[in-house]
Amino acid sequence: MPSLDACEPLAGPERSIVLVGLMGAGKSSIGRRLGAGLGCPFVDADREIEKAAGCTIEDIFERHGEAAFRDGERRVIARLLGAPRQVLATGGGAFMDPRTRATIRERGVSVWLRADLELLVRRTGRRNNRPLLKGKDRRAILQDLIEERYPVYAEADVAVDIDDSPPEVTTKRVRAAIEAFQQAQAEQPDMAAAGGLPAGDPVP
Repeated sequence: MPSLDACEPLAGPERSIVLVGLMGAGKSSIGRRLGAGLGCPFVDADREIEKAAGCTIEDIFERHGEAAFRDGERRVIARLLGAPRQVLATGGGAFMDPRTRATIRERGVSVWLRADLELLVRRTGRRNNRPLLKGKDRRAILQDLIEERYPVYAEADVAVDIDDSPPEVTTKRVRAAIEAFQQAQAEQPDMAAAGGLPAGDPVP
């Protein structure tokens, strides 16, 4: 694993990059490539939850229910974001928790990987270990999740539309979007000092 101190800086504060989005959006695939490109560690929050619990996420859902899983998820993500800069992939429901969103906003840059229903249906069909989909109508469940979660995901700092492009191409677009966001953030104080935008106002 690369040294935490060796992370290549993006423009702007040295905050973690936090990937959010529905299952099948490619958070792990893109996250690994993004971390490698930046020289930063990639961390999968779901795997860290499994390590902490000593069992799989599927087992946690079956034995303890979703509420217990979400409580553990929130605590694990808060712990992970207390570490030096990394690329962190979160589970699909993590960003729905207001406390988790606040922690991410404070310590990271949130990036929504926005995928349409058809893409998610195709991709989630390749695995059968997703608790929310197991034994259910995948399309109907994913449509419900889109309607419930996308308005909240829209609070992310950056949104990147995901398609069937090779992951290397998508990773480049994600990195470019992050750099553009952080550059705009860095320029806001200068514009305010010059009599432009008031401090804290979004860049149009």
